[in-house]
Amino acid sequence: MTEFMKRLAPHTYALLRVVAGLLFLWHGTQKLFGYPVPLSGEIPAFVIWVGGSIELVGGVLVMLGLFTRWAAFVCSGQMAVAYWTAHAPKGLFPLQFGGNGGELAVLYCFVFLYIAARGPGLWSLDRSE
Repeated sequence: MTEFMKRLAPHTYALLRVVAGLLFLWHGTQKLFGYPVPLSGEIPAFVIWVGGSIELVGGVLVMLGLFTRWAAFVCSGQMAVAYWTAHAPKGLFPLQFGGNGGELAVLYCFVFLYIAARGPGLWSLDRSE
């Protein structure tokens, strides 16, 4: 099993990059276009326009593997800001007292930080990094 998985490491990393970017861009389309489902509740315009734009453009760039390190770094930073401004005030830990809703923000933050450190990998438009 170990050798089999070692051989697949570059491909599974590429899948991680593509899927993370794809899922992130859907958050952007939700904020900017109300698709695939509209946002619910009061969301500040700044979050919709700035956050949605970063999610849409950053998600596409990460998914395609274009300017991957920069795009992933910006996406990681956005998720760090989202956690500390929107989720942590409800409780420091995501599972504390019913949760603060920030698990996805933390996970995206560290997945994108890893992608920023590792670079585009296979199946990317920009293999020069």
